[in-house]
Amino acid sequence: MLTGEDFGRLFETFERAAFRLETLAEYDVEEEREEIARFLAGEDMGPEWDDNPWVRSMTDKGKSVSRVHVLRSPLSDYLRYELAAYPGNIAAGESIGIIDRSEQSADGLPDHDFWLFDDRGVYRMHYTPEGAFVGGELLPEERLAEYQAYRDLALARAVPFGVYRERRR
Repeated sequence: MLTGEDFGRLFETFERAAFRLETLAEYDVEEEREEIARFLAGEDMGPEWDDNPWVRSMTDKGKSVSRVHVLRSPLSDYLRYELAAYPGNIAAGESIGIIDRSEQSADGLPDHDFWLFDDRGVYRMHYTPEGAFVGGELLPEERLAEYQAYRDLALARAVPFGVYRERRR
């Protein structure tokens, strides 16, 4: 299981494409706690929200970064915070889709997060019940086709984030 810097290196070393399926209603990320409090208080989130530098560090190298977030309305405070940050990720080049289980089915998709890198390595994400990251488990190569199919299904069902946001206004 990869954690911390070891897991972070995956984002420096993938060559072409990284895809994430997100499934939790809340993630407990220590580095986000202060920012979440600012967001919930209605404070200015700063320039990084307009163009995410972490995403930009990958897309400026010609790499593709995409995700599908499976969620359910009404949104938790954490999801409101996360979705409010998505326009800056999109500006930096990430493609984001939403599957809202209150509007559409997520049948056939796993109930856990994963990252798929370059169609060569898939990491199942493990979290505590509170949503704190435990680590990424490299799955055996024979499971790669299964997770590629999950990615393809998620992308086919997802609504582009901009469309999702407009519907919620």
